[in-house]
Amino acid sequence: MTERERLLRRIQEEDFTVYETVLYLDGHPRNKKALAFYDEHRNKAKALRAEYESKYGPLTFCENRDSEDWHWIDRPWPWEREANA
Repeated sequence: MTERERLLRRIQEEDFTVYETVLYLDGHPRNKKALAFYDEHRNKAKALRAEYESKYGPLTFCENRDSEDWHWIDRPWPWEREANA
């Protein structure tokens, strides 16, 4: 597994954790431990995305932040496994 694949896997893991925590919080909105857990993993996911984008470019078209160029098409897309090897 390449560094890029490992980073993508970590992003997926944190996103999954955040999503599952959101589902729990929908039924337990005042649970302090769950809220802290949510914040922790949301921040981890955000940091991992920033790391990925600084190394490999945007994960989605929404992260194309250059008003002079459309970088989204410059690199293989994250789901193109054969191009990420």
